[in-house]
Amino acid sequence: MEETRHDRFKRVASKRTNEILEKIRILGNCSNKSSYEYTGEEVNKIFSEIDKQLKLTKAKFLAGKRERFKL
Repeated sequence: MEETRHDRFKRVASKRTNEILEKIRILGNCSNKSSYEYTGEEVNKIFSEIDKQLKLTKAKFLAGKRERFKL
């Protein structure tokens, strides 16, 4: 039986989401002050970029659902 587009989405999106979540957990290891030294500014840059990419990616999913402006 051939995989549907929805089934393929669920399979691929689940795998990619789990990979991203694992990378975020691993990034958290950098918070160990006994192993690393960092500034608040550096931490803000990291999470600012992550937030920016999350917003851009979410916008791709929602792009078709926005209503157009009309007068």
